[in-house]
Amino acid sequence: MSLFAAARAAGVEFTREATPDERFARLRGLRFHYLDWGDPDAPPILMLHGMAQSAHAWDFAALAFSDRYRVLALDQRGHGDTDWAPDGDYSLDAHVGDLTSFIETLDLRGIVLVGLSMGGRNAFSYAALRPDRVRALVIVDIAPESARSGASAIRNFIERVDELDTFDEFVERVKGYNPRRSDAQIRGSLAHNLKRLPNGRWTWKYDKALRSPSRPQPGPEYTARQWDYVERVRCPTLLVRGAYSKVVSQEIAEKTLRRLQNGSLAVIQDAGHLVPGDNPPGFHQALQDFLDGLGCGD
Repeated sequence: MSLFAAARAAGVEFTREATPDERFARLRGLRFHYLDWGDPDAPPILMLHGMAQSAHAWDFAALAFSDRYRVLALDQRGHGDTDWAPDGDYSLDAHVGDLTSFIETLDLRGIVLVGLSMGGRNAFSYAALRPDRVRALVIVDIAPESARSGASAIRNFIERVDELDTFDEFVERVKGYNPRRSDAQIRGSLAHNLKRLPNGRWTWKYDKALRSPSRPQPGPEYTARQWDYVERVRCPTLLVRGAYSKVVSQEIAEKTLRRLQNGSLAVIQDAGHLVPGDNPPGFHQALQDFLDGLGCGD
């Protein structure tokens, strides 16, 4: 199924069958891949995927918004077609440094910065540190604190055996983890998230170090630092939560909203943690309402 057919099947509304330009930028010693959708003179939206995803996680959203915005989707370090970190540095500082370099290299200003999960953490950290570049922020199903059950489920999923004999075995694995997705949508997503090895088997298209059980888990100091960043964000901010999320509870969402200087909350029905893919029309409507309230794209 083509991207456009899959988008229509998922209820995504779009005005044209747009395709992105695939581009690369060398930043801080690494080669970064990104997708560039839309008019370069249009207001920029920069989208950051979550852990174990790629820039293609935003294909439906890019289709829906690229007629009015320049939508950029970045493969963050260790993911997709971007280089892996040779020193294994996937820290918050490394991600924010990459984001700073990317935005400065492309000379992006007045950005609407949208991030899911890991990408949301990187987005609100950058927005706190560089308010001069960010017009508005959208944080999707992430907060400085996470519900224990959801964080554990994600770790358990990414730490499972990472080489399988067939593509279809990965399809079945993802179905078990996220039964809300259709078979066609899962296959379309995995087409960008898997690669075939020389031995004929399949594996994930992101750095193996990121799914190692021995990878250190962040402690209380890290959480406190993230709360500090949330409190420093000054731009209008939309916090998006999936109604069935096991990562961000309603209590944590409301706590985050109280810490934001200029925040609002949207709860998307029929969605878990991976909101933009679980319920694309619901997510797009929430994003459009937020942008309309800012007068973006006028």
